[in-house]
Amino acid sequence: MKKTTWSLMLAAALAASLAGCSTAETETEAAGTTAAGSTAAAGDTEAAGTEEAAEEIHLTVAWWGNQVRNDRTQQVLDLYTQANPNVTFDSQPAQFSDYFTKLATAAAGNALPDVLQMNYTSYLEEYVDNGLLEDLTPYVESGLLDVSTIDQSILDSGSVDGKLYAVCCGLNAPALIYNKTLTDSLGIEIKDNMTLDEFMDVSRQIYEKSGVKTDLAFGNAESMMTYIMRGEGVDNMFAENAFAMTGEDAFVPFFEIYETGYNEGWMLDAGIFAELTVNSVEQCPLVYYSTPETQSWCACYWSNQLTAMQQSAPEGVELAYSTWPAADPVKADFLHPSMFFSVAAGSDNLEESVKVLNYLINDVECNNVLLAERGIPAPSAVTEAISDKLPEESQKEIAFIEDVVTPNSSTISPCPPSGATEVFSLADDLVEQVLYGATTAQDASARLFNDGNKILAD
Repeated sequence: MKKTTWSLMLAAALAASLAGCSTAETETEAAGTTAAGSTAAAGDTEAAGTEEAAEEIHLTVAWWGNQVRNDRTQQVLDLYTQANPNVTFDSQPAQFSDYFTKLATAAAGNALPDVLQMNYTSYLEEYVDNGLLEDLTPYVESGLLDVSTIDQSILDSGSVDGKLYAVCCGLNAPALIYNKTLTDSLGIEIKDNMTLDEFMDVSRQIYEKSGVKTDLAFGNAESMMTYIMRGEGVDNMFAENAFAMTGEDAFVPFFEIYETGYNEGWMLDAGIFAELTVNSVEQCPLVYYSTPETQSWCACYWSNQLTAMQQSAPEGVELAYSTWPAADPVKADFLHPSMFFSVAAGSDNLEESVKVLNYLINDVECNNVLLAERGIPAPSAVTEAISDKLPEESQKEIAFIEDVVTPNSSTISPCPPSGATEVFSLADDLVEQVLYGATTAQDASARLFNDGNKILAD
């Protein structure tokens, strides 16, 4: 979504939320135990033995994801209702490419979901700046929301100006998920911590031997550009109201990979993505293709997405992990809060919404169903409780994070500022132009530097 439209929507949402905030007072008293593992306790709103019927509560819950996530999330919401019959849900899953557009529309209509999935991006700061997310700090202090076994650095990633607005529901890492069946058949080894040159050499070899091409995070410049620039020694691209780097050639290392792949033929054509839902696991060219020209040997996604991607892969295809490429892999790689849950400040049922958030984060029965699909659970107590039940893909993820990423990574970059959303949208447009041969890496870098600085200044 372009920044102008986004800002107008959020401005309208802010005005509406201010007008209606008197109808949704924050209640922060704890109501019953919130210990992990007790589904009923996580949601009970009436004291045991009361004869009076509990108040009917209807909550809206929104998230982005694949079909595996959709099915598991709906299952745990149904479990919550079974334990708390007075609480029902309107589930609103979406593809990532549509999710924040739909949220902005809902915000403009003062109709944000009560509980919503949030990303570690500029979106979090923008929603907080516009008063759309509930400060969860009082609920932590009252004991209604348990964050006691979440590492403080991970917990802080959901804070803005010292207040907690989002709770991390899982840890993951950037992951190059690749077709191991294909690479083994070609006699090509995919090693961890590849440099950009090594990655391009592997892509050339695979293309020359099989005709299968490469996809380098098309439509996700935010993640890939941040990673590539970290590998160039830039741990934070943003200063106050401007880029931290100077010079029109600052982004050449990022755009050059696409230009080289386009010129040499091993990068997927931009036109292929016009037929697909970009960033959809099910329609990723790693698993969704008809010919080698429409197939990618790899996908730059996140470690927690291996489960859904493996289920979407053609029969007989084994997928495996490596790391994203960068000039300096150790500087580039990082552990990442995969996503968060937040509560809308305008919710008519703030306390129950916080209880549902606590349930999703801490309840063992709930997480025995979710099974780390959103990433390794942030609360260490939950990870320990469900570890024996995790599927093979999640066990692979734990080993990948512990053995490959953690020893060879650096601190995550700060959350991008308000305005970065449009900057990254421009970068995606420029990548597409490079892959159509309509512009060069040098010109794309210059335009992003100049136009991006204007966006950030505004």
